Amino acid sequence: MIEGVLLKGYGGFYYVYAEDRVWECSLRGRFRVQDQDFLPGDRVKILPDEDGKATIEAVEPRRNVLTRPTIANVDQALLVFALTSPKPDLNLLDRLLIQVTNADIKPILVFTKLDKFSEAALTEDSEETSITDDYRKIGYTVFEVSNETGQGIEKVGARLKEKISVLAGPSGAGKSSLFNALSHGKKLKTRELSLKSKRGRHTTRHVELMVCAGGLVADTPGFSSLFLPNLKRVELAELFPEFAERRRQCRFNSCIHDKEPNCAIKEALENGEISPFRYEHYLTFLQEVIEAERRY
Repeated sequence: MIEGVLLKGYGGFYYVYAEDRVWECSLRGRFRVQDQDFLPGDRVKILPDEDGKATIEAVEPRRNVLTRPTIANVDQALLVFALTSPKPDLNLLDRLLIQVTNADIKPILVFTKLDKFSEAALTEDSEETSITDDYRKIGYTVFEVSNETGQGIEKVGARLKEKISVLAGPSGAGKSSLFNALSHGKKLKTRELSLKSKRGRHTTRHVELMVCAGGLVADTPGFSSLFLPNLKRVELAELFPEFAERRRQCRFNSCIHDKEPNCAIKEALENGEISPFRYEHYLTFLQEVIEAERRY
């Protein structure tokens, strides 16, 4: 038997990447009896047959599972946002950071349309560069790229090798164009921004892993859920790295960094050590978490 990673399932067959090729696989009878579910990203053992096909003989335990998109064993999430056209929705970005961090998945921030942003910066003031610096200071890995000129693409590609990655972010940010620039081969369908709304339209319909830059990348509709994961109010701050390193300096162990006195987070905010927009998002998310606690 050989080990591989499930890329997709379609029409009762499963396609597994192993030993530098894709195998068309059927299921061993016991899996059909047990009604085993299979997800892209599942690590499986397959037994090749004489016809060049194979059967799935075993499935390894999953390290993690995302539900939207539905995929297993994800190593990292590339959170893709445009620097301009449209401007980055930082509330959405921070929501996605919470989702992937809570799932124990490494986030990598990729800001696209660097070429268009550079042109716009010559004629108007812009804050997006300082925003990318803000996230770098927090400790996140941040790339600025141009899918058109190729600037920064090679550095992003180096992060994909031997990893299972997912692309996430709003439509119109250039996820499919980024994949095309990284893959130098298979092309994903892309669409122009709607001239009326200045927003993109989703072009991806199903979950599939594809070989890209020495790793596997999920071609997915992205994270469509805007809801936060199931959290307790005291857990939320741990998902903000710049809060987590300071929260133990608060006067009260149960401090949620809202109205409590002697709060280290609010003191850092006043001293300019924490970005105001990040703290504002934290308070918004905190209220959502508290309301969810009351419902359940």
